[in-house]
This record gives sequence, C-alpha cells and structure tokens, in this order.
Amino acid sequence: MKSAVCTLFEGNYHHGLAALSNSLFNNGFRGDFFVGFRGALPPWANTAYANADLNWENGKTLKIAEDYKIHFLPIVTDWHLANLKPDFMLDLWSKSAKEAASLFYFDPDIVIKCSWSFYEKWVGFGVALVHEIIANDCPPNHPRRGIWKEAIDKIDMKVERDVHSYINSGFCGVTKSNIEFLETWSKVIQAFIHSFGFSITHFDFKNFQPWDIYFAGDQDAFNIAAMCSKSPLSEMGPEAMDFIHGGFTMSHAVGGPKPWDKHFITSALKGIPPSFPDKAYWNYAGFPTASCTKNKIKIKQMSIKIASLIGRFYRKY
Repeated sequence: MKSAVCTLFEGNYHHGLAALSNSLFNNGFRGDFFVGFRGALPPWANTAYANADLNWENGKTLKIAEDYKIHFLPIVTDWHLANLKPDFMLDLWSKSAKEAASLFYFDPDIVIKCSWSFYEKWVGFGVALVHEIIANDCPPNHPRRGIWKEAIDKIDMKVERDVHSYINSGFCGVTKSNIEFLETWSKVIQAFIHSFGFSITHFDFKNFQPWDIYFAGDQDAFNIAAMCSKSPLSEMGPEAMDFIHGGFTMSHAVGGPKPWDKHFITSALKGIPPSFPDKAYWNYAGFPTASCTKNKIKIKQMSIKIASLIGRFYRKY
C-alpha cells in the first residue's frame, strides 16, 4: 500500500516537526511527508527546492533520502490550523497526493515509536483513531453526546453509530476508500461555523463551557464525525499516545511546555518528572534531521536522565 503522511505547523513547532519526521524515517516509513505551514520555512529546511509537481503554489521539497521527501506547502488562512485538518487532507488527495492509497495525519508534537508496517496494517481495519485520556469514557448516553445529537439534528445530519470513547484529533489514518470520514469531519466544522457561530480562529477553551457544542473545537467536530460517518473505525485506547502506561505506537506531547521548550531538571525539582513524550521527543531529535545542535541534544538527554532520577524520589503526583 502506498501511503502518505501529513501535518500542519507554524512557529517553533518546527522542532516537533523535525522529530516527527525522524521518527517516521527511523521506523521504516518511506514516501512523501506533506507539511502544511503558515509563516516561514524551518531554518533546517533551507535547502528545500521549488517543486511544481506538487501542484501547490510555492510548494517546496526537502530530500531526506532517495525514497523519503518532505514537501512544504504554504497555507494562507485566518483559520486556526487545528480546524483545517480535514480540508487539508482532502486538498492533498485532490492535488499533491493523488496516488496515495492512504493518508495519515499526525500533530507536530507527536513522534511514532513502532514499525511503520503496523500503521499500514491498522488503517486497513478502518479509520485509525486514538482515545483521549480526559473524558475517555464517553458512552452513547453521555450528556455531551446528547447535546451533540441535538446539534446533529439541526444541521440535517444523522448519527450512524454508537461511539463509547472520546477521541483525540491529533492523529488519524484514512484509506482513500474511507475518504467519506474526512468529508463528514469537514462538513461538521462548516456546520459549526454557519449554524452555531463557531469561530474559525478558536482553539482556546477558556471562553467556553464543557457542555458547549464546540468546547474543544476541531476535536469535538472530530468526535461528531465519528458518530455520523459511515466509514468503519479502528480505535485504540489512550495508551496509544502514551497518555497512560503500556503504549507502543506513538507519543503525543499535549499541553505545555513542549519538550523542546522544557527545562527538565527545574521541572523535576518542582515535582514534575519527564514524561513519556518528553523522552520520546529527544530520542528522535537528532537524525536524520536536527532542529538544534548535537551538543544541545546531548545536554537535554542527560538532563532527562538526571530529572528522571530526581522524579524517583520527589514528585507532586
């Protein structure tokens, strides 16, 4: 199966992008990695060359290996990039990734930890999804789903299945045969905008209540899409993003500070030891693409070891 991978980033998330790319390469992914971005190219991508074959205005390609390339696709939009995910993936399939039989999206604060062959197997069972740790237990009779069902009725859509867990929108894998899932996700976001006054720039929970229709923005839309889509789903629990122990697939550095900004020994002295995603990020920070110096990587890896030792004796939780 010919697969493509994609992400969206801006600002200093280019550090996460480099580690995500390295984790893909080192775990066997070969092919095209499409990166939608707003602002400037990462400093480590200054050798990227203009590539008209991408069918994307001002698109550039960075060659990592003969069989692995990163394609940088500039995006001009007022939308928060999180709300653009399904439309970006649909655009890729119509323009730059026409030949891809499957398309995987990863947030740029994720690294993968297992052989890419597992992802290829996984997506063959249905749209690949991972449960959140917060509100993971979200059965069909949960009040939030009741609120969503009222909204679904108002936008002339239909619940197609019972979903029992809340899903994290930082990752999904979709075969072209299940493109309907992305179309449904996009339709829900558009309905949020036109029917319920959802702000396309929204990614701030502070001004919303947990029972609001779109408290978590694109992620609530993602969960509604899972309810309304007819495509088969293949779900894994929160361990699949290292939210809890026992995962083997990927590490997702949700919240902040991000691993590339964190001072590990200082945090450990405050009772907060390095997390699984912290360790996974710095494990993949150096090769084949580095967003910082080798010395900084060594120092960070050593500080993680020291901070982990402190965490064995002192932690808040």
